[in-house]
Order: sequence, then C-alpha cells, then structure tokens
Amino acid sequence: MPELPEVETVVRSLEKHLAGLTITAVDVFMPKVIRSPKPEVFAERIVGKQLQKKLGRRGKYLLLHLSDGLTLVVHLRMTGRLVYCDAETPVEKHTHVIFHLDNGKQLRFTDQRQFGRMQLVPTSEVNELSGIKDLGPEPLDESFTRDFLKKEIRRRRTRIKPLLLDQCFIAGLGNIYADEALFRARVHPERIASDLSPREIARLHKAIVEVIAGGIKHRGTTFRDYVDGEGRAGSYQQHLKVYNRENLPCPHCGKPIARIKVAGRSSYYCPCCQKLK
Repeated sequence: MPELPEVETVVRSLEKHLAGLTITAVDVFMPKVIRSPKPEVFAERIVGKQLQKKLGRRGKYLLLHLSDGLTLVVHLRMTGRLVYCDAETPVEKHTHVIFHLDNGKQLRFTDQRQFGRMQLVPTSEVNELSGIKDLGPEPLDESFTRDFLKKEIRRRRTRIKPLLLDQCFIAGLGNIYADEALFRARVHPERIASDLSPREIARLHKAIVEVIAGGIKHRGTTFRDYVDGEGRAGSYQQHLKVYNRENLPCPHCGKPIARIKVAGRSSYYCPCCQKLK
C-alpha cells in the first residue's frame, strides 16, 4: 500500500500539471470505485469543476481541491494509481476512472486489486470524513514532537510495531517505513511500547522523521505497483536497510536480517541490533 512518502510524491507530481485545469468529462468504468455520491451524481457534479492551484494530502489520502468548494478525496489502497497522461496513451487494463481535462490530457485512476476508492465532498467536510477525522499527527508536522511521542508511547501497553501502524496514532506510517524506523532506532518490533526508555523513544522519533523525509526525497518506494502522478517509479527501495531484505546482511553488524509476523504483518529486523529485552 502506498504510504505517506508515496502519496505525497503523487500529490507533488500532479500539482504542477493539474493546477487551473477544468474537468470536461469523466468516464466511470467501475462504479464501486466511487464511494460517494452515486456514480452518476459524481460524474454530473465534477464535470465543469476547475482544479485548484494547491492539491493536498492527509495521511494516505489525496485531496484534489476543486472550484465551488468541492474536494475529490482519493485513497489508493493497495495498488491504486492516479496518473496524468496524454489522451493518446493506450488505456491500461484495470483503468476504472478517466477524467478528461480541458488541455486535452487525461487523469486516469487504475487499480488492479480494486480496493481504491474516491469520493466527492464539500471541502469544509473533508476533515470530518470517516478515515480522516481520527487520524493522528503527520510525522513531519510541528505537532509530532519528541515530547508528544514520549507521552503517547508511555501510556500504550501494546507492541510498538502495531502501534506505529495505527493511523490514529501517527498518520501515514505503514509497514515499510515502520520497519525502517524501528531498525534505525534499534528497537525490536515486538517490544511493548510503554517499556521503551526515553533514549529509545528519542531515537525512534528521529528515525521516523528521517525515513519519511528520505522516502519523499527519493520519490517513494517501488517494488511492483507504485508510480507517481507522471507514471514514474520511486527509488527509495535502493536505500532500505531491512525491509524486504530477509537473510541479507545487516548494514550495521553483518548478521542476517530476519522476518517475523507481527499482528499479521511481515516485519523485517536485525535480531542482533534490535534485541527483544
């Protein structure tokens, strides 16, 4: 699933193309992709709307702000893609929605797994949407401080890896960047959060900020499905230390990277550097 760096990269890559363009028509090939309103109403309301200069993001949600106080909210889920392209570009399999733009280009939503969703809502109601209203702070926001993390972690008697994946705790952090942050902080993914020392929490805070910033700098992580709004793959997979590196040597100690299941998710870590105390 695209995480914060991937979604942020999609937003940035689309923003420079879409600002000021008007949607002239929309083709909905898979109605279930449209969460609300009904597909036919969705199409009627969005045609004629102009894309605003600044797009947005909250956690893993893309926010395409439109004229007349509307916002197109898109969640890519596992395999969703939102790509700006020429109208002559061959339509890929699993293309579910095509937005026609007044410059002759198109914005296409494709999704092989069909889990992605979009909805058209008043901009004033975006922060009250289910899935958005309870999101935690963004890792790169000023509100995500070391003191905040310390306070919240100290009262959580749960394992640290599932806690980091809880979007109500921190918005946008997913499996890849959680594993990378825990490795940098030298914290085992099964440690109980409230048992972490102040020094470990400080290291974890720094690591979360660094891996998210690094992911954005390198335009996200691509293993198979993810591309940005221009159809380009990311390159952060070349900088990963533990994720998807089972049995490869740890970059710190040389011992093999291990993989375990934590709360049903694959978790990669170094048993030597990240000890379960």
